[in-house]
Amino acid sequence: MYLIVEKHAAMESPHPRPPRDPLAYESELLIEKSNSIATVTLNRAAKRNALSLELLIELDTRLVEFETDRDVRVVILRSAGPVFSSGHDLKQMIARSEEEYAALFSQCATTMQRLRSIPQPVIAQVQGLATAAGCQLVASCDLAVASEQSWFATPGVKIGLFCTTPMVPLTRSIPPKVAMEMLLTGDPLSAQRAYELGLVNRVVPAEELDEVTREMAGKIAVASRETVAIGKAAFYQQASLSQSDAYAHAVDVMTDNALRHDAQEGIRAFLEKRAPVWER
Repeated sequence: MYLIVEKHAAMESPHPRPPRDPLAYESELLIEKSNSIATVTLNRAAKRNALSLELLIELDTRLVEFETDRDVRVVILRSAGPVFSSGHDLKQMIARSEEEYAALFSQCATTMQRLRSIPQPVIAQVQGLATAAGCQLVASCDLAVASEQSWFATPGVKIGLFCTTPMVPLTRSIPPKVAMEMLLTGDPLSAQRAYELGLVNRVVPAEELDEVTREMAGKIAVASRETVAIGKAAFYQQASLSQSDAYAHAVDVMTDNALRHDAQEGIRAFLEKRAPVWER
């Protein structure tokens, strides 16, 4: 077992950034690694964990680093304080140029897609309100565990800015008419309703949230890292294909998977009634 707690500076963005204070940017992410699980904490509790451009860039940077980190098999994404995330930092969205708005929303889209593209499953641990881009963050994760006190909303329409980018993963997570109601009215979903619709996997009492999330992560972490990565990629690739094309793709992926060391080791271990020893 090992435990590492790190704070890192944000990577410089190739896009224009909204103006900010002249002080150097201080990391607002906390990273912990233990037992093959990386826990990423949004550490802007005083700002309701608003997703500033800098924070989105830093989160994306860390996700890229996880791609090649052989010691990380699962990622938990959580937040400090009572709010999971209030969405974009609205102070960065007043009187900006077209280029600055495009840079912000492009970076957000990149970071959200990175959650799906890295080989490790990402579990959102939601302890409170998740609105707008914060709701988008939950919907973009592979799995989600929420406390009973959690709420989910896309209320941008109420301030004249439709939640168009949050709409992308939301409409791929819940039924379209429910998503449209959320987008048009801004009304929130309770944690229980979010569970019933498939936005989250589990709803638990607040005092059990960390334990249940880590239990889920632990079940994934004991599997072959390579096998899980193959399966995660295939899951999203086949989802946009017709049934026949999805089967053709699945046959190719499963054939490749079967030829790999960990599949052969896992099958032999099962037949020999022993624990497998994964290569990766």
